[in-house]
Amino acid sequence: MRIALAQMVSGADPEANLAAVEKGLEDAVRAGASLVAFPEAAMCAFGNPLADVAEPLDGPWVSRFAALADRHGVLAVAGTFTPTGEKGPDGRAKVANVLVAAGPDGVTGYQKIHLYDAFGFAESDTVVPGTAPALISHEGIGIGLATCYDVRFPALFTTLADRGAELVVVAASWAGGAGKLEQWRLLTRARALDSTCFVAAVGQADPSAAGGAAGRGAPTGIGHSAVIDPTGQVIAEAGAAPELLVADIDLARVPEVRKALPVLANRRVGGSSG
Repeated sequence: MRIALAQMVSGADPEANLAAVEKGLEDAVRAGASLVAFPEAAMCAFGNPLADVAEPLDGPWVSRFAALADRHGVLAVAGTFTPTGEKGPDGRAKVANVLVAAGPDGVTGYQKIHLYDAFGFAESDTVVPGTAPALISHEGIGIGLATCYDVRFPALFTTLADRGAELVVVAASWAGGAGKLEQWRLLTRARALDSTCFVAAVGQADPSAAGGAAGRGAPTGIGHSAVIDPTGQVIAEAGAAPELLVADIDLARVPEVRKALPVLANRRVGGSSG
């Protein structure tokens, strides 16, 4: 399977972001990709009034995104925001952080389970967490979905593997800071090893590398999207600036690795009884 990770810098305007997504999708299709992944918050960057742009999965942004995927006959994944009906501590409407997968089998939304309440940022002030993992199928391959802070929680990835995932798409708007690039690299590789899955980790590009400025205290991106094999080896990695990263993955590697390194089968919850 040829996959493409469209590393971009999204802004405050969903229309402009959708135009950038359309161009990235067209470039990926020309490169021969059958799966194209965009980052978390592709619809609208953090640091903006998300409730003002949130819309249901049958709303115009996702509908147009799905139509693009359908036109090109690919599976496309991108981060969006949907309304929830709940309100935050400031009385403003909360949204759901939803990773949308649109393809031949329709539209699936994964609501981010683990919210980024860390490093001085409180995503839970404006976002409602999800409760259920999401697994889809494309070209006969089980594909799990995860979003940004989820990558710090191994159990989500092993659960996806247990349910049939051979590839996990991680979409992120990874906040910068001391040690954060090293953590991104370490965590994405570790989750591939934990689950013995391929991991396709696509992040927002670094705004400064694209000639822009960082967001108003909100997580933007550091780039370095990567495709990682089930042994934790990096197949391809992007730089900090906007980039289309294209890589071929051989899904036959998954059963081979799981036979040689059966960590899923060897798990003993709670330790040994004897």
